Amino acid sequence: MQKILVSGATGNVGMEVIRAFPRERRGIQLIAAGRKPEDFPEHLRSLIHDVVQFDFEKTDTFDQSLKGVHTFFMLRPPQISDAKKYFMPLVEAAQRADVRHIVFLSVQGAEANSVIPHHKIEQIIVQSGIPYTFLRPAYFFQNYLENLHKDLVERDEIFLPAGKAKFTLVDTRDIGAVAAKVMMHPQQHASKAYELTNDELLNFGEMADILSLELGRNIRYRSPNLLKFFLRKKKEGVPTPFILVMIMLHYLPRFGNPPIRTGHVREITGRNPIRFAEFVKDCREKLSK
Repeated sequence: MQKILVSGATGNVGMEVIRAFPRERRGIQLIAAGRKPEDFPEHLRSLIHDVVQFDFEKTDTFDQSLKGVHTFFMLRPPQISDAKKYFMPLVEAAQRADVRHIVFLSVQGAEANSVIPHHKIEQIIVQSGIPYTFLRPAYFFQNYLENLHKDLVERDEIFLPAGKAKFTLVDTRDIGAVAAKVMMHPQQHASKAYELTNDELLNFGEMADILSLELGRNIRYRSPNLLKFFLRKKKEGVPTPFILVMIMLHYLPRFGNPPIRTGHVREITGRNPIRFAEFVKDCREKLSK
């Protein structure tokens, strides 16, 4: 019996990973792990064997959660930036538990950016000697359901300092589908890193046009200078560290080459990746609230 533990199971990506596993999966025991197991949706409990407590900030939850686990889906909670403090003990616990494979949800370009926590976490995993697969997704469509949602539904706008920079994109449903395929056949994906994108390369002005067409209302894109962006988000109560993350994510791409698009979603799942217009249609009700 292959025991698979999915951390962050109550979050957007974690739940999509669990949804992506086939209901008929002989020889696989799927365990959901979260800080508050009681928050795991009742309608998804039929998809898993069990749900356990796992808190990235509480090392005393590591050993029990990882006991008997063969494959571990690991991500980085956004509030945690100290890779050595939190992820070194976690990977050491995985070594003690004899975990045979770690699938880590990283970010696109992590291998070349030594400043971000994902780069450091990848290095910790590599140095541990545990077989691994790194998933490096592009810009999530689902950001429009989270940190971009308020501006979109209350002001009919996208307010980001991204200029005309082009972004590669991906749906969390595709990330979940790739992760599930990798974890069902981990040996085939050992020591590999996959950048996950769809087939599109769009700037936020082009995304605003697609949103306008699919939602039936005019969505405008505004690209403020950094001071205006910072002050508005600060006034809205967004924490300063998160504002800085948003600046790094949206402003810095203006000065680099356009990111690459890959075929890994198609190669691993056997289907075409979801396009931005499909995401907007699927989430029309949520994007209209």
